[in-house]
Amino acid sequence: MDRRKFLKQSSLASSLFFIPSFVKAFENVASSSLGYKRLVIIQLSGGNDGLNTVIPFQNDIYYKERTSLSITKNEVLRLTDEIGLHPSLAPLNRLYDQGLLTILNNVGYPNPNRSHFRSMDIWQTAVDSNKYSQSGWIGRYLDHFGDAPYTAIQIDESLSLAMKGNTKNAIATQDAKTLFNLSRDPYFKSLQQHQNDTHLSEHNLGYLYKSMIEAHTSAKYIYETNKTVSSKTEYPNNKFGKQLKTTAQFINSHLNTKVYYASLNGFDTHVNQLPTQRRLLGQYAEGIETFVQDLIAGGTFNDTLILTFSEFGRRVKQNASSGTDHGTANNLFIIGNQLKKPGIYNKLARLDNLDDNGDLKFEIDFRTIYATVLKKWLEVNDKKILNKSFKQLNFI
Repeated sequence: MDRRKFLKQSSLASSLFFIPSFVKAFENVASSSLGYKRLVIIQLSGGNDGLNTVIPFQNDIYYKERTSLSITKNEVLRLTDEIGLHPSLAPLNRLYDQGLLTILNNVGYPNPNRSHFRSMDIWQTAVDSNKYSQSGWIGRYLDHFGDAPYTAIQIDESLSLAMKGNTKNAIATQDAKTLFNLSRDPYFKSLQQHQNDTHLSEHNLGYLYKSMIEAHTSAKYIYETNKTVSSKTEYPNNKFGKQLKTTAQFINSHLNTKVYYASLNGFDTHVNQLPTQRRLLGQYAEGIETFVQDLIAGGTFNDTLILTFSEFGRRVKQNASSGTDHGTANNLFIIGNQLKKPGIYNKLARLDNLDDNGDLKFEIDFRTIYATVLKKWLEVNDKKILNKSFKQLNFI
C-alpha cells in the first residue's frame, strides 16, 4: 500500500496523528500484574471557588469580604459547628454522612501561578511551578507501570497532559461504541497487511502505524468487554453525567483499567458567580452520588477511589462584578469506602492571615496527595513517577 495514499485517505490516521482522539494502548498481559484497585480523577476546570464550596459560616471575615456573594448561614449544609457545604452539594453531604468523603483543605503548591493553563499544567505534570514537563503524572505512571492493556482512559475526545507519558499515552474516548466504530476504518485491514513494510520506519510513521494497530486491538477489547454489563442506573442528563455513566460502565464490566479521568468545565466565575457555581456544583454532586450508587450496585465501589480537584481557588474578597478572581489554595475531595480519616481532614485556612496578594495560604502540597494515592492505593513507587519524595498523608 502506498504510504502517501494511506495518509491522505485515512481519516483515522489523520485523527491519530494530529488530534489524539485515542492513542497508544498496550498488548495483553495478565491482569493480576497490577491488581484491581482503580482511581477516578475528576477535574473541575476553571478554578472552582473553594470558599463558597466548603464554607466557614461562622467566620465574620467571610461575610465581610463577600457582602453579596457569601452563602447565608441558613443555606449552608452544616458539617461541623464551623464548616458547611454549599447548598447544591446535598448529594455530597449524604456521602459525607455515610463516611465516604474526606475533605482536604488549603491544597496548593509553592509559588502558585494564577494562569489557568499554567496552573493546570503544574497540577497535571506534578512538577515545581518554575519547571516544565512534557509528560503528566499519570502518563509517567503508564511509562513505568502501564504494561497492562487500557491502563488509563480519559472520557473525552482528546487527552489532557496528565495522561501523556514520555513513551506511552492513555486512551481518550467518549464511549466504547464510538471508539470501536472509528477503529473499523477500512484502511486498518490494508494497514495490518503491510505493517512489516520497510517504509514504516520513515518519518515516525512506524510508530503511527503501530499505534493504530494497537488502538484497533484496544477498541475491540473495550467494546466487547463493555457489552457484558448493562447499567439500569439513571444519570443526570448532562455531559458530566454521561462521562460518569461511561466510566461506571467500564468499571462494572471489569475492564482492566487502573485510572479514569473526567472533567466538568465552567468554573471561571469572574462574573455573576452565584447561579453559575450553584448549577455546576449541583451537576457535580448529583453525578457523583449516582456514580457511587452505580458502582455499589455493580460491586466495584470497594476498589474505587475518586479524587476531585481544581487548578486553583478564588480570591477571598469578591470583585465588582459579583464574582471572584483567580486565587491559590483550594479544597480537594477524596471519595471511597476505604478512607482512614473520613470527614474534615484538616482545618480551613485562616482568613485573617492571608498571603501578600490577599489569598489563602496553602498548607498541603497537592503532590503529597498524589504520592499517597500512588503508593497506598495503586501500590507503586511514587518517587519514580513524581521524581522526588513527598510525605505520605493518612486519608487512605
